[in-house]
Amino acid sequence: MTELWVERTGVRRYTGRSSRGAEVLVGSEDVEGVFTPGELLKIALAACSGMSSDQPLRRRLGDDYAATIRVSGPADREQERYPLLSEKLEVDLSGLSEDEVKRLLVVVERAIDQVCTVGRTLKSGTEVKFEIDTHERRA
Repeated sequence: MTELWVERTGVRRYTGRSSRGAEVLVGSEDVEGVFTPGELLKIALAACSGMSSDQPLRRRLGDDYAATIRVSGPADREQERYPLLSEKLEVDLSGLSEDEVKRLLVVVERAIDQVCTVGRTLKSGTEVKFEIDTHERRA
């Protein structure tokens, strides 16, 4: 199983790391070159939808199809949450008939609903456990 953690690198700045060698810079909105945690949440949702829809789109459009998934949703600062996240898949289906487009969209939406773990988690809610380890920092 991949281990994930963040390390503090400055005031409201962290580097997210994985045991597979990946890194992402995280910080507040006023810091250049970083993602905010909320932006990462949105990107995770869009990436999950993209990966979940990849197989049916690839099967119909070929391995080299181009797609962009845009995701947005303002934060409700009174509740400190995102009440609505909106995704939009941009993909060229102009080479398909109207019936083929309808069928493909049903398959794509079904695939995302069934296998996008991030979306399914956000829709159903999840329990989050948090603890503080006050012992000596591990290297």
